[in-house]
Formats: sequence, C-alpha cells, structure tokens
Amino acid sequence: MRVYEKVRAYIDEQGLKQKTVAERAGIPNVTFNAIMNGKRTLYADDLRSICIALQVSPEKFIELI
Repeated sequence: MRVYEKVRAYIDEQGLKQKTVAERAGIPNVTFNAIMNGKRTLYADDLRSICIALQVSPEKFIELI
C-alpha cells in the first residue's frame, strides 16, 4: 500500500473529512484531493503538514525498514 493510500485509509477510519484535514494542513482542497487520489506526488513537506493536522507521526504511514 502506498503512503497516500495509508493516509487516506487513516482519515476514513477516523471519520474525518478530507476537506477538514486539508484545511488543517494548509493544503488547498484541490491539491489535497489530487494527492489522496494518486494524481499528484505526496511530497515530504505535504506529509509533514498532514501528520501535524492529524496529530500523528509520519512513521504511522512510512515503513522505515
């Protein structure tokens, strides 16, 4: 599973709306939706902002080993 898919699944599991997460992360909604649909690259800065918005560590979505 790709990182953006893990993020999208987590957002769904938490019962959050993508629009809400995008606003909290400071990412335009159109850009956020493109990331969550795999149409735009999820850059490290974007992931950092999303993790801060979700109050989780990036390691939740990235396998380090």
